[in-house]
Amino acid sequence: MKKTVLSLPICALCLVFMASCVSNKKMIYLQGATQEYAVPQVIEDYFELQVQPDDQLAISVSSKDEELLQRFNNNTLIGGGSNSRTGTNSVNVSSGVAYFTVNKEGNIEFPIFGSLHVGGMTTGEVSSMIQKRMKEEGYIYDAIVNTKIMSFKVTVMGDVKNPGTQTYQGERLTILEALGKAGDLTNSAYRDNVLVIREENGMRKAYEVNLLDNQAVFKSPAYYLQQNDVIYVQPNKSQRVKGSTSYTWLSVGSTVVGMVVSIVSLIVALKK
Repeated sequence: MKKTVLSLPICALCLVFMASCVSNKKMIYLQGATQEYAVPQVIEDYFELQVQPDDQLAISVSSKDEELLQRFNNNTLIGGGSNSRTGTNSVNVSSGVAYFTVNKEGNIEFPIFGSLHVGGMTTGEVSSMIQKRMKEEGYIYDAIVNTKIMSFKVTVMGDVKNPGTQTYQGERLTILEALGKAGDLTNSAYRDNVLVIREENGMRKAYEVNLLDNQAVFKSPAYYLQQNDVIYVQPNKSQRVKGSTSYTWLSVGSTVVGMVVSIVSLIVALKK
């Protein structure tokens, strides 16, 4: 009898230890990355952000002739006539910067040229298109055009520490960076099926990303985020709303186990 009584708390401790081991395995991100990337690997299909509706674009045009830029100077064009020293001949270069919002059709209204379709293009492709037209149509023969996406927004929902919609600067944001900015996942969150919902080319698509598997993360189409992406982190089954049946039984079960362990320990102590 004494041997059986003594074995009860030991079994309980073993169960707790086993549960903690399983839980720990499900908490570690990018498992296997240390071994797989011990030798640096080339990044295949490096991502370039494509212009999407609601993007804010900053398009700068530079030329040696300031007067040529005035043709494109309207209410949205600012900075025309600002000078900088460049090149071996120290030639004055004038530049103007215009800011545009991409409409739902993927178009911007550009001075002189009117409506330009830029949706689905990279910033480099937008710059090349505008620069080519300026030269071929005889507006600015030495035009240098640069395009940047000023910011884009993603929404992080579910079981993270700081859910919400946030705006990010620049043109490159990964799912890991977005979750980090949201304060990371809580301890009760599922890490093997993070959902990313994306609207692209008039269609909505969902991706599941397993944060535990390094290959599943880095090779996922959702690793690099796009404009208006929504990330949803699902809570695991142990996270229940207070007052629900599951939450109540979980609480009661934890209390009962604690009481049993205490009683068994007391019995063992009295028998010594």
